[in-house]
Amino acid sequence: MIPVLKVIAPGFHTTIQDEGRRGFQHVGVPVSGALDRNGYLLSNALVGNAPGAACLEIIGTGPELEVVGASVRVALIGSAGGGLEIAGRDDAFVGSGRTVRLARGEIARVRLGGDAFCSYLAIEAGFDVPLCLNSRSTYTRARFGGFSGRPLQGGDMLHGFADDAASREEVTFSAPRDLALDQPIRVVLGPQDDYFTALAIEELLQGSYIISPASDRMGFRLAGPELEHKSDYNIVSDSIVGGSIQVPGSKLPIILMADAQTTGGYPKIATVISADLPVLAVRGGGRTVRFQAVSREDAERISRAEHQRLTKMIQDIRPESSKGISLEALYHQNLIDGVVDAKV
Repeated sequence: MIPVLKVIAPGFHTTIQDEGRRGFQHVGVPVSGALDRNGYLLSNALVGNAPGAACLEIIGTGPELEVVGASVRVALIGSAGGGLEIAGRDDAFVGSGRTVRLARGEIARVRLGGDAFCSYLAIEAGFDVPLCLNSRSTYTRARFGGFSGRPLQGGDMLHGFADDAASREEVTFSAPRDLALDQPIRVVLGPQDDYFTALAIEELLQGSYIISPASDRMGFRLAGPELEHKSDYNIVSDSIVGGSIQVPGSKLPIILMADAQTTGGYPKIATVISADLPVLAVRGGGRTVRFQAVSREDAERISRAEHQRLTKMIQDIRPESSKGISLEALYHQNLIDGVVDAKV
């Protein structure tokens, strides 16, 4: 294991995540993994990692990190206004969606923009933590996986698979990522939509909900129109998948996310399609959610189209020099120094 980064300050909730821990739900182990699979995928693609490499998922406020290896190449994916503040550099701000090589002793602070609930920081070659059930993802509720099964803390030493990053031209995407914050979240009704009144289905699809601050990696609680059950709101516990929308006795929906339990005893009125789970994941407390029903066939078609879109975005990664002037970097510089005395 090669030390690469020391955690000076951990941020609000920073964990190591990868694609998830699949194949163990039948014994009660959640999938976990990145909330925003697209952000995770794109951050790794920028630094040239193979699919599945572990990176940092950052929620709330960003960490402050010191380079302890010879050098490390990193990339942050998050809000358009977010980026890395690098102490002591002339080019002190590197915006989201581009790579940068950091030298030993340099300190970088992850600053998050206000749009995305979660952001991802990848390093070249990926973070090296022990595999747990074929995954490096952190599941904090059971305290396993990732870095000792917990969010990062000040003083933690993060390891990687390379102690130096070769000098090369830095890269970025040819176009910024669209977080689609106003896009309706598409769902397939069921599997227990027959437990709800016709008015409840109408309210779900025509109403507007707000994501509650009492939301986390396990589930997003929604505030808005109540959804009436036909009778009882309990069912014999059955399987949960990411995107299941449970409606308990409160009549307010809960969308189950990456760390969701594997079974549940409340009826599920609908399921968020896989292509829209990352769209939902980047919306934090206070964001609006509207739903749109689609068929299973449409969900499969949308999934294929989304895969093609992401593939093209990765194929279109370009050298930083081809982007010309970085407006984001300019916005974070003091362009006027001193006082100008002029007469009109």
